[in-house]
Amino acid sequence: MSELIDKLKEKVLLGGDITAEEAYLLLDDPDKEGLLEGAAEITRQCCDGAYDTCSIINARSGNCSEDCKWCAQSRHSHTDVDTYPVVERGPLMSLAKHNDLKGVKRFSLVTSGRAMRGSDLRKVCSHFKALGHETELLLCASMGLLRREELQQLWDAGVRRYHCNLETAPSYFPELCSTHTIDDKLATIRAAKEIGFEVCSGGIIGMGESRRQRVEFALTLREVEPASIPINILSPIPGTPLEGVALISDEEILETVAIFRMVHPRVQLRFAGGRARLSSATQQRALEVGINGAIVGDLLTTIGNTIDQDRALALRVGYRL
Repeated sequence: MSELIDKLKEKVLLGGDITAEEAYLLLDDPDKEGLLEGAAEITRQCCDGAYDTCSIINARSGNCSEDCKWCAQSRHSHTDVDTYPVVERGPLMSLAKHNDLKGVKRFSLVTSGRAMRGSDLRKVCSHFKALGHETELLLCASMGLLRREELQQLWDAGVRRYHCNLETAPSYFPELCSTHTIDDKLATIRAAKEIGFEVCSGGIIGMGESRRQRVEFALTLREVEPASIPINILSPIPGTPLEGVALISDEEILETVAIFRMVHPRVQLRFAGGRARLSSATQQRALEVGINGAIVGDLLTTIGNTIDQDRALALRVGYRL
């Protein structure tokens, strides 16, 4: 392990935070295996050994006004994604109970569109209240750029964690979306935290950003102080503006996980979409290096690992479920 990586690892283990300058220096250090080992030691010592699982349902799909270039649900893209209004209680409850029986810890309703408001919001709040009565699941929501009064309705319905991805580095976000900004997202996150929500906020890597911008992304998330950081790997979807983006390498993915762990030593780093293309060995190495949670089951418009696959992998690495 290089002198720099060892020094920064020890700084983190003693309770310090690495600076932005130090985080960027990690990119230039040629000792990539040392970086992975340093991050793995931080994971072993700073995290509690538990593997956190959550599952999501696409609770309103398609026809989104926003022009996010990665997303199949944007009306600006040309995909065959399913489009439907807020799901009914029956199918939602069946999926939630299945996850509950499988030992999944959290369950989130995720909806397309800039924000959930009016009768749609009242309907999902009714769903959340039913979930709270009929399952043991911890409840999360991902419903766009909500205002304080709308977030309060979710809180009153029993939701305790709000998800709002920053998606990428502030310097790169305008290349990917013009209909809202990272500042809009940060305003929603601040309002959620003022009410008392835990925050889940991460994004997608491999959308054409530079390695340096991935470090910028990690550092920006530190300002949010999230309880959970989902890390998606872009799956280029035909019909979206990013359909031709080249896949990033396994080495870059592991480097990103390691740097995120160095910057966020005690936060849940959560595997999300896109990881199914990785080999079992790469997925296992990612868990050793820093990933200690996952969104399990099918995702929004791509297929994820099965619950049993994720459980087996976590147990193999030595996590406690």
